[in-house]
Amino acid sequence: MAKNSTLLEKLKSHFGFSSFKGNQEEIITNLMNGGDTFVLMPTGGGKSLCYQLPALLMDGVAIIISPLIALMKNQVDAMRTFSMQEGVAHFLNSSLNKSAVAKVREDVLSGKTKLLYFAPESLTKEENIAFLRNVKISFYAIDEAHCISEWGHDFRPEYRRIRPIIADICPAPIITLTATATPKVQLDIQKNLGMMNAKVFKSSFNRPNLYYEVRSKVNASKELIKFIKQNPGKSGIIYCLSRKKVESIADLLKVNGISALPYHAGMDAATRAENQDKFLMEEVDVIVATIAFGMGIDKPDVRYVIHYDIPKSLEGYYQETGRAGRDGGEGRCIAFYSYKDIQKLEKFMQGKPVAEQEIGKLLLMETVSYAESSNCRRKMLLHYFGEKYEGENCGNCDNCLNPKTTENASDSIAMVLELLDQIGDKFKADHIINILTGKKSALVKSYNHHKSPFFGKGQHEESSYWNTVIRNGVVTGFIDKDIENYGLLSISESGRRYIENPTPFMVSRDCEYEEVGDDDAVAALSPRSGGAADEELLVMLKDLRRNLSKRIGLPPFVIFQDPSLEDMATQYPITMEEMHNITGVGAGKAQKFGAEFIRLIAKYVEEHDIERPQDMVVKSVVNKSGNKVFIIQAIDRKMEFEDIADAKGMGMDELITEIEAIVNSGTRLNIDYYIDMVVDEDKRDDIYDYFKEEAESDSVEAAAEELGGDYTEEEIRLVRIKFLSEMGN
Repeated sequence: MAKNSTLLEKLKSHFGFSSFKGNQEEIITNLMNGGDTFVLMPTGGGKSLCYQLPALLMDGVAIIISPLIALMKNQVDAMRTFSMQEGVAHFLNSSLNKSAVAKVREDVLSGKTKLLYFAPESLTKEENIAFLRNVKISFYAIDEAHCISEWGHDFRPEYRRIRPIIADICPAPIITLTATATPKVQLDIQKNLGMMNAKVFKSSFNRPNLYYEVRSKVNASKELIKFIKQNPGKSGIIYCLSRKKVESIADLLKVNGISALPYHAGMDAATRAENQDKFLMEEVDVIVATIAFGMGIDKPDVRYVIHYDIPKSLEGYYQETGRAGRDGGEGRCIAFYSYKDIQKLEKFMQGKPVAEQEIGKLLLMETVSYAESSNCRRKMLLHYFGEKYEGENCGNCDNCLNPKTTENASDSIAMVLELLDQIGDKFKADHIINILTGKKSALVKSYNHHKSPFFGKGQHEESSYWNTVIRNGVVTGFIDKDIENYGLLSISESGRRYIENPTPFMVSRDCEYEEVGDDDAVAALSPRSGGAADEELLVMLKDLRRNLSKRIGLPPFVIFQDPSLEDMATQYPITMEEMHNITGVGAGKAQKFGAEFIRLIAKYVEEHDIERPQDMVVKSVVNKSGNKVFIIQAIDRKMEFEDIADAKGMGMDELITEIEAIVNSGTRLNIDYYIDMVVDEDKRDDIYDYFKEEAESDSVEAAAEELGGDYTEEEIRLVRIKFLSEMGN
């Protein structure tokens, strides 16, 4: 009892707390008694204190192994605020010059320093090992220990060398700490560190104050701005997977009047540190970052964490969402999800060792299962980390607050599995769906699959339904997806067993997420309105477009595409200037077709007393890279497309997408010179005539299906650009 009261007194005198949180006291006592200690505690649970307090109380210096320079700086600064002694905490890493390194070593040898932080890479350096052999070490703390495990979400090979390095320096107790570890990861960490006999302290992963939601990644940049503007002055983190996306989203937020800064490893260290400090000091509301940001950052009042891109694993997702609401207050965790993002992540795995691909595939499928499930999200997360949630309904996630209806699709999954068993492992999901829905694509005909007994057997259901069934089949392990030969499906052994012994197979139609392309935050091509459109007005606009189409003899999609009408039914433009802000409507198209639509909308707004959301017109980052102007001028000079793409560091697909956006907005381009070089004249005429006389929409997929397998997607897109430019602009 006396010892416990002494520990409490030290806690109060050093950190100002009058009581320990959770099992902190037991953890500290075990470490100070010389026991190896494994701490599994969610973000915000107080992990850092578990090694900070004993470091101050024990003889010698504690070696803290931490993955990020920014994290070390943050922790060292924090420790110095708790102590009168400037040298109480130091770090040794590549950011220090020779004189700074000498100062650190002097403080350590004099006994001033109680906590010395290293990155695992720095710890392996021979001069640091030699230095530490002359120092009394109280214990080793390994923070973010999930980095040790190849099954973890942030695997780093240097972490797996920690045990032999420690043995080389001198033995001392070890405490490992992580906020995310499945049972498999925990075992891997303990084996690697030789800590099988360590005392394990596992706190609940449940964070009742966090609200979890998954949204379809449709028009995500507008949804993002709308959400942030509805939460003014609150601190938030936006996570993206790529540095390029971080920069573009940060620019988009700034141009729309939101106080935001980027953070990623490609920035110079000084700017990165400055942006982090501005966020911590509340000089900026929002930080847009790659996953490196926030690890161990002690900001208690982050009110929302938004994943603009779905993360690679549930470990990563849980760790990152855990940075919200660490003070127990509001914490909203929203993820934008499209299956296309999963497919991109799968593509990144190609070329990696097979074992690594398998691990990555398993982690991704867990993420898909979480995103598409209609079950309680909290229950799914806790189950993933080996913890059972007793309640049926957590009352604080989108699925619990808005329950989805599910249905038994056992007959459907059995049909898919039997078809895969019959045709083998050479085909992707879209081919399977074409067979089931009875679509005679070029590939279906070339393999004679239109003669299969399964052809058309599932035509009573939409393609989107079969997509959901197939994805759920992949997630449950009945269907294997080959990553090396990207996207090819095959039946697994458990799938064969399912055919013999079917059981209920529940899917939710309401959890289908629209498969859109990359939602480019700077210049999205034909985004959809995400359900916010005024349906009554939308019907009227479509009627007007159809009548105008008959009057002037142009297909309706040439006048305005559906996403443009949907945006009109959301934004209610009543002036020509406002019409210019509508998706896919440039000045030329507005002048040519806009007047009648403006009159209709103005009348509708007046009659229905509509309060227009003009404050939510999302501004684009104007010509950030100069791509639009450069492309128009290059085409005027008849530059070959390959040269234009090379000049801007773009792929051909990306360039054609940019040109489509330019033409869809009403600018007329003459690309005949390039089409004449790459598309056969007969093919060109066939494609042009199809769009002019037969097409019901501007869909490339529909055109490819109608025209047959001799026409490539690129050929169809190029001639479609010519057609839309000549007929509509």
